[in-house]
Amino acid sequence: MLVLGGVHTDYRGAMFLDGQILKFSNPKEAITQGIGIIYQELDLVPEFSVGENILLGYEPAAKTLGGVGLLSRRRIFSETQKLLDDLGFNLRPQTPVKSLSVGERQLVQIVKAIRLSAKVLVMDEPTARLAYHETETLFKIIASLKQRGISIIYISHHMEEILRVADRVTVLRDGKVVGTVAKESTSLPEIIRMVVGKELAEGITRADIAKGQELIAVDGLTKEGRFENISFRLKAGEILGIGGLVGSGRSEIAQCIFGAAKPTSGAMHVNGRPVKLNSPLDAIKHAIILVPEERKAQGLILNHSVLSNLSLALLRFICKWRCIRQGERQATAQAMVRGLGIKTASLRQAVGHLSGGNQQKVVIGKWLPLKPKICLLDQPTRGIDIGAKQEIYNLIVDLARKGTGVIMISDELSELIGLCDRIIVIGKGRQISEFTRGEVNQNQLLAAIVRRETRVAQGN
Repeated sequence: MLVLGGVHTDYRGAMFLDGQILKFSNPKEAITQGIGIIYQELDLVPEFSVGENILLGYEPAAKTLGGVGLLSRRRIFSETQKLLDDLGFNLRPQTPVKSLSVGERQLVQIVKAIRLSAKVLVMDEPTARLAYHETETLFKIIASLKQRGISIIYISHHMEEILRVADRVTVLRDGKVVGTVAKESTSLPEIIRMVVGKELAEGITRADIAKGQELIAVDGLTKEGRFENISFRLKAGEILGIGGLVGSGRSEIAQCIFGAAKPTSGAMHVNGRPVKLNSPLDAIKHAIILVPEERKAQGLILNHSVLSNLSLALLRFICKWRCIRQGERQATAQAMVRGLGIKTASLRQAVGHLSGGNQQKVVIGKWLPLKPKICLLDQPTRGIDIGAKQEIYNLIVDLARKGTGVIMISDELSELIGLCDRIIVIGKGRQISEFTRGEVNQNQLLAAIVRRETRVAQGN
């Protein structure tokens, strides 16, 4: 997609649009010739408004003074409002992007690409950050774009989405085309086999794990404006799921438990003793770790090596007189690469060049030498392929089997139901439902998340 978008200009082969050969020297030329790209990593300006981001580079001018054009914010907001109304997006053009949820920012990115009247629109994991109702809105937009004659390349790790929106499916593995099939002549198991290269067991299954002593107790945890009165217990060997819509406060709960954010009130006990975690370092000292939602922004140093990233959490333990014990560092990192099956050319490769699944393994792997007892996993399988997902599932279950308590936040209902012993549903920052393993299916859980969220919003 970087070649299609004019980012990479050194390649072999040829591209044609409407029978004409395409050759771009920069992304603007690709846009001008009708190629629109919606990147997985959003390229918005947080300090600008919704309207200013959507029309960035194409702003209408009010008038010209001495050859200098003056922007017309009135026209920016009115033109953007019409676009948002046409697409059915409930966003205000004047709202600063920095105040939007991640899902809402994704919608802004979609409007921005559509606005440029692309002939071919490439969507890279467009639903990765969207809530259920926002995903349904996107599918309606895709159907409308097809009716207008716009061609869409839809890249996704969600096989069900591919089969829902696509007419044809092309599978890539290790940089090569495995095959192209028509939707009518294939099935979900066949697509999965093409992606992974082998058969995978249907669904997520795991054996029961014996529970140990209580590891952490959270009582009345509140962060004003984000969530309130959150209470739960977590035992050794237990996997606790947290579900809810985008913006419901789930990530903020994890950040407060990890000491990365400060709650307004509430109490926590670790191993039966009251604790006050003022920083991530305090949490780490109590064997609590966090795998964050945004791995590239919060979990990795992208231009540093795999070795550097895998040893980040370990440095304070392998240093003496400000000198790193390089042999121990290298051996530990190599053990993580082997144990987690991280695919990398070498320990010296920049972690930013790895696939999403391998990056996520690095984020998790940097913590494992510390032998954590409480693992907070925020969207641990977002943006990774189905084979890597299965490996992450196995790792989570293995952690629980060894006596670690796991708190897992996920938008994927199948993950919550298949992996978790209990599931807490958060709506508008409030704890509104709890289910135990085996008593809820995906439809029931989705209904609880959407229906209860609506009720909370209405004040019921």
